[in-house]
Order: sequence, then C-alpha cells, then structure tokens
Amino acid sequence: MTALPETPAESPARTYEVKTYGCQMNVHDSERLTGLLETAGYVPAPSDVQADVVVFNTCAVRENADNKLYGNLSHLAPIKAANPDMQIAVGGCLAQKDRATITAKAPYVDVVFGTHNIGSLPVLLERARVQQEAQVEILESLDVFPSTLPTKRDSAYAAWVSISVGCNNTCTFCIVPALRGKEKDRRPGEILAEIEALVADGVSEITLLGQNVNAYGVEFGDRQAFSRLLRSCGSIEGLERVRFTSPHPAEFTDDVIEAMAETPNVMPSLHMPLQSGSDKVLKDMRRSYRSTKYLGIIERVRAAMPDAAITTDIIVGFPGETEEDFQATLDVVREARFAGAFTFQYSKRPGTPAATLEDQVSPAVVKDRYERLVALVNEIAWSESQKLVGRQVELMVSEGEGRKDAATLRLSGRGPDNRLVHFAAPAEPVRPGDHVTVEITYAAPHHLVADSVAVVRRTRSGDAWEARQGAPAGSGVTLGMPSVGVPAPLPEATACR
Repeated sequence: MTALPETPAESPARTYEVKTYGCQMNVHDSERLTGLLETAGYVPAPSDVQADVVVFNTCAVRENADNKLYGNLSHLAPIKAANPDMQIAVGGCLAQKDRATITAKAPYVDVVFGTHNIGSLPVLLERARVQQEAQVEILESLDVFPSTLPTKRDSAYAAWVSISVGCNNTCTFCIVPALRGKEKDRRPGEILAEIEALVADGVSEITLLGQNVNAYGVEFGDRQAFSRLLRSCGSIEGLERVRFTSPHPAEFTDDVIEAMAETPNVMPSLHMPLQSGSDKVLKDMRRSYRSTKYLGIIERVRAAMPDAAITTDIIVGFPGETEEDFQATLDVVREARFAGAFTFQYSKRPGTPAATLEDQVSPAVVKDRYERLVALVNEIAWSESQKLVGRQVELMVSEGEGRKDAATLRLSGRGPDNRLVHFAAPAEPVRPGDHVTVEITYAAPHHLVADSVAVVRRTRSGDAWEARQGAPAGSGVTLGMPSVGVPAPLPEATACR
C-alpha cells in the first residue's frame, strides 16, 4: 500500500505589537490597527516574546517625536538584521509628515502609512513581504472613514466613539490640520448606531472624540448638531456616562451647555483648552477667542452645572510672550479655578507658522514660568478637590489607573466629574465597569481617597469585563489589577487644540 504523503504542519500565526504615542485620536487609531491585524490573522505577541510585526503609531505634536521614533527603530535594527522575516511598520502623524525620510533614515522599515489610510496596513505588510521591498503609501485625504474599520477595543466597559476627523482651525503652533486634513463629520445615525452596538456589548461609558469635537456638523451645515447628538445619547438605554473631548472655545455655544445640563447621562466634566490667558498671545496663536469669552463660557457652565470639574491645556513661553502676558495667564487660571491642567513648555514644531516667529522666549525663562504655573495649578486643584471631602460619590470602577493599588490594598475609579478616586477594596467582589458609592476622606491635587465603600452595584459592564477575562462567574478584581483598561480620561498631548 502506498504511504500517504505527510500533511505539512500548519504555520503558526504571526504575532504583532502596536506601540502608540500621542493623543486619544492615536489611541483610538491603534484600536483599529489591532482590529485590522487580528482580522487578517495576526495574534498579539506575549509580553516576553519579540513580535513578528511591530507597528509604531506616531505623534508629530510632542517635542522630539522624531527622535523618539528613530531611537526605537534603531533598537530594533539588530533584531531585524538577525530575523529578516520580522516586519516594522510606521504610521500616524509623523509618518504623514516625514514620509520621504523614514525609509532613508531607517532603510530596514518595511511599511510607512499615513493618517488617512490605516486600513491599508495588512495589505502593505503582505506586499512588502512578497516583493521584499519597503512599501510607502501616504494618502492626502480619507478613502474610508476610520470608524468603518475593524476595531479591537482596549476596554470592555468604556469606549471611544469618533464623530469627526480633521480640523478646520489654523492655530500657529499646531501641525495637526496639515496631517489629519480638513474636518470630516460622520452622520448622526452612524454614530448612534455604533454607540447602540457598543452598549449591547456591555459598554456603559462612551467618549465622543474629535479634533475639534464641538464643531461637529460644520460639514453638513448644522450649527447645533453637537448639542443634538448629546441629547440623542441621553435616550440610549443602558448608556450611563457620556463624555467628549476636546472642544474649542470659539465654537462652544450655549445650546451645548444646555444639552450637557439637561441630559442626565452627559457627565459634569469639561476639558476646555485655554492655551494662554493673554489676548495678545491668543491672537498670535490664531486662537479665535479672547480671555473674556473663555471665562464667560466657564461661568455659564458652572451656573448650569455647579459640580462640574473643568480642566484645560496651557502653553507657556509662546514666541513673544512677555511677563505681562504670562501674568494674564495666571490671572485666568485663578479666576477659572481648574480642577487640573495639562501644561506645556512651548517648543518649535517644524512646519508650523510659530516655528518661524521672532522673539522666541529663552528656555530658562520658559522653564521658570512653567514651574510657577504648575505650582499655581496644583494649589488650585488641591483646593477644589478638598471641597469633595465628606461627600458621597458614585464611581465607575476602572482598570489599571491606580499604580499603587496592590501596595495600598485599594482599587480605583472615576466619579461623574472624572476625578480619580482610590478607594478601600470592599469585602464584596467588584469588577472594572461596576459602580461603587464611597465617601471621600482625603484630597490631593490629582486624586481623591475613600476609606470605605457604602454601596456596590454590579453592572452589565462588569459582566462584559468578566466575560472578556474568561474568569469564573462571581469572581472579583484582584488587587494586582491588569494594565489595560478604561481609555485615558484626558489627552496626553493636547497642545494641538
């Protein structure tokens, strides 16, 4: 009898790792990149194993973004040399900007793709593998709206929902409009359908995401589209928390404030970039509002939502900023009483108009002003946080936000105002996505502490988290909490707003 030929062993699936830098847009884009890769058959690489495919999703806003990228690429060069089958891909804003130089500086990179064609990644990887040469594909405008792409979300209970991409502003310090393009808006029905599908899967908190989120509707000529969208979110059963980031003060209208105040699941938190309190500097930045308008918005938000926590972005040392200009920023900070602020020392971004302005402020002066600003921001944030001591707050339990939780025997969660609270682990098991009611016992500038839990409310979101872990029914969170979880509540790099 003739022996049958042996069936060749099936090749193991190729592994991937996505490294993300920058703002929440990039974080959400990376969720799409992982979704695309897994749909194409790739699997996540174990933490102790070098991935077969490494994807860098880059940022062009942060200082020295290019140095960070090329440093990381050079670290992979000897690994790639030892394993030619390994592939390296570079995407995101820096890839859109430096398309012509990445493969020149790092000729071992296999794929370069831009912000407008992230959906091409699997095809480009395969083409590079077959043709044995680098594939560079940068589109100047969207071919497919990113939200239509497969997405592997980091969290089972909280999700980003992109309502627009791109930006129509021309801030002199920002290169994002040149890299992300003009604003493109999704239709409301598509957005609401995505939210409803997420809620059906167990998500109970969504963050509406846009480069200039409250300008939503400009493309189809509806000035109140954003407030209408907020109100529509209020009618989705099972959706408990709605947030959005980041709005622009120039388009922040009273109908949005009314929608926030009148829609129960829209949370009383607002991240509103200021950038500078000096009208002269705001003009030089080409920000189309002035300090009086900004403070007026803050006043109306607080009148409608007295418990709202307001955070911001501020840039120190913009070209031409005088000590008088800086003092005007401090004055606005004192009057606005922010719950927190992302503060940035201005640095030149090649390709932006501000990079060529005269009167660049010396690094020593910028550093001194930055330190004074941070001290004032922390002082006010601490004072504002202390007002919550003794109050009961309902938290959504989060995952991976308390770095010291295992040592302190605490868990962590976010209140409606988005403040981070570390609380004593209750006897009753709780899971990320569940809700707990606590009494605040201690306040620090950037977090609160609660020493006991009054109420535990198990939720569908907690069930969804548990199902994702494959944990036995009824098990709770261990104190060594995993590192992947709820989307970061504020942008890491928002100087582009």
